[in-house]
Amino acid sequence: MKKYIIALVLLLSTSVLTEAQLNINHYMRVGRTRISIENYTGAIEYFNIVIKFKPYVPEAYFYRGVAKFQLEDFRGAIIDYDKAIEMKPFYPLAYMYRGMAYHNLEEFKKAIEDYNRGLKFDPDNEPIYNNRGIAKLSLKDVEGAIADYNKALEINPKSTNALMNRSNARIVQGNVQEAIRDLNQVIIIRPHYAGAYLNRGIARFEMDDYASALRDYDQAIRFEPENALAYNNRGIVKHKLGDYEGAIMDYDMALRMNAEMASAYFNRAMAREILGRPGYENDYRIAAHLNPQYDLEARRLDAEQMAQNQQQQSQQTTSSSGQSGTAQNTAQQNTPQQNTQANAGQTGSTEAEDKESQRKRRQQLNLVIEDTRNLPDEKEEEIEDGRIQNRNIAIDLQPIFIISAFEKNAVDYERSQYYNMAIDAINQENNYNPLFTITNKPVDEYQDVFENFILYFNARINIEQSSHNYLNRGIFYSLTGDYNAAFNDLNRALEMNKEQAMGYFIRGNARYKMLEQIEQLASPVEDLTVSIGASGVAGEDIPLDLPEYEKIMNDYQQLLYLKPEFFFGYYNRAFIKLRLKEYKSAIEDLNKAIELEPEFAEAYFNRGLTKIFLDDIEGGALDLSRAGELGIHGAYNIIKRYAN
Repeated sequence: MKKYIIALVLLLSTSVLTEAQLNINHYMRVGRTRISIENYTGAIEYFNIVIKFKPYVPEAYFYRGVAKFQLEDFRGAIIDYDKAIEMKPFYPLAYMYRGMAYHNLEEFKKAIEDYNRGLKFDPDNEPIYNNRGIAKLSLKDVEGAIADYNKALEINPKSTNALMNRSNARIVQGNVQEAIRDLNQVIIIRPHYAGAYLNRGIARFEMDDYASALRDYDQAIRFEPENALAYNNRGIVKHKLGDYEGAIMDYDMALRMNAEMASAYFNRAMAREILGRPGYENDYRIAAHLNPQYDLEARRLDAEQMAQNQQQQSQQTTSSSGQSGTAQNTAQQNTPQQNTQANAGQTGSTEAEDKESQRKRRQQLNLVIEDTRNLPDEKEEEIEDGRIQNRNIAIDLQPIFIISAFEKNAVDYERSQYYNMAIDAINQENNYNPLFTITNKPVDEYQDVFENFILYFNARINIEQSSHNYLNRGIFYSLTGDYNAAFNDLNRALEMNKEQAMGYFIRGNARYKMLEQIEQLASPVEDLTVSIGASGVAGEDIPLDLPEYEKIMNDYQQLLYLKPEFFFGYYNRAFIKLRLKEYKSAIEDLNKAIELEPEFAEAYFNRGLTKIFLDDIEGGALDLSRAGELGIHGAYNIIKRYAN
């Protein structure tokens, strides 16, 4: 059986929600509409509102779980389905969707348990039978899978999903003719279904019926011109028929539509090598980079190592038994190819010999078919425009929070993230002009406003040299990047009033921002981030100014001594600890920040990244799910890439 990339035909269904409370109808309706138009993050926002004001509506949790499922936040979806089922135990749709989430986490037995529960309450539910069949096939229970597909077809004889899935199971059985009959039936029901032609082409290819396979791939491309798999597979048929030029054209088309299709690079490399065209070596390198199974050099080294290990074992056996000649001869007879490769590796072959041996190994490898069929132990990489988890984003920690400002009567909701009484106390003393806020958003575009406020507080200080006025001017010097002037004012403010907690917070932030600028001069900005799975954190190749970092930590420590409920202090201190690689201590600070502010999205996000970095995938995924639910949508991309 060849290796395949497949898609699970997990069925999504909808139900009519009977809302009991008139005042939630609007939010439920808009949320469900947003799901239907693939605005999943927007849907979550609306269901959050329902849950906040009506926390006992199971449908709100269910539909929020559906939105998370579509964003591939399967653990977060399961939590919402759990809540819906807790409130409404007789909820077959919730069992089905939770089963689908478990399936995507490869917990197939749990998925089957949920499908069984769903069928108990809704025994004629075709999608549940179909999905249970997929789970059984994943557990290699081919007969059980076919039985479930048969049941789905009893309920709905025109279920193309059940027919497609049954054809896949029959392929696993080796019953290709029956699989083709199922696919023929799909095409009768849906004559323009590209996937059916693609799968039938694969089945016919396995029967060496290349002419029929070629016609099926032509039809698949006709009905779905952007189908990269169809071009790749059609190229393979042309390759088999000796039309290497035509094959290369199809591989080119496949890569134009999916630049990360490793098999297309590998197949094109083989065709180019046969024709003696340049570029085939680069194609092999790219294929190996995208998928290690295409790394021919790694395979050679593995074979050589295996041969050496076997040879060493043979020699050890010889020494212990006293029959060296017999044992050595036996080993050579049993593994002639491996021993030959080992000897070549030990004696050192010429570059020409290496290339020739690689060419022979490539000839022994099959062309790689890409498949959309539902076969066990394989995954697929979906790309859909409406899903934010598929977008390419930079993975950075959420930055520290600072104090910024509005002009009086200005409206800027983007920068007004959180309300805090400590900030409001400063605003009251200023009579709300300027209006301070706490944010971690960029402030570069407001530099003119900040410079005007420096002039304003120059005049205020000429009238009254108070701790409060120096503190205000220090804030604006810091916001404009004049850190030396900021330190002078903040030091003066704290000398005049050592209990001014916000002064320590602002001074600590200013110290870090100044260090950040210095470090950015020594390394590109993109290096100043936490890299998931890498060996260190931001700037690990840059010598950190530890005495300055110690001053930052001291400022935050003094702040939290004076205001132990100021959760931004714990968050910022955790950020600095991550810079210093104090991961466990950073998590403790983030725990405290979340305890004080249970909807602190940025804290969940940074804690999630840190947990994943420390190989706590489950905990990290749940934290990132919560961050996504609270509005940091980039969390879904990280869940997809590192937690599923």
